[in-house]
Amino acid sequence: MSLIAQTPPPPYYAVIFTSTRTEGDHGYGAMAERMVALAAQQPGFLGAESARNEVGITVSYWKDLESIRAWKANAEHLEAQRLGHAQWYSAFTTRIAKVERDYRL
Repeated sequence: MSLIAQTPPPPYYAVIFTSTRTEGDHGYGAMAERMVALAAQQPGFLGAESARNEVGITVSYWKDLESIRAWKANAEHLEAQRLGHAQWYSAFTTRIAKVERDYRL
């Protein structure tokens, strides 16, 4: 996957997940890789970008709000969410935004 997602012309939606982690991996790395692979198989998925230092930011791009709802309700994703609450994140925020314009180089 490219470091910068190749999204179609707007409009589309961005799910912005910002987090701080707890100490240790505890299976996080493997689950993060699985979630990207699983999201890529979901209808309406357009791409994702991720960076982590002290704060992690993952932005996934979706065709519409219904695609985002379906992803949030995916059984494996629900388990990852549960584990995130229980052991991987000390704090997180999820934001959903409509992309109306983008500019490229």
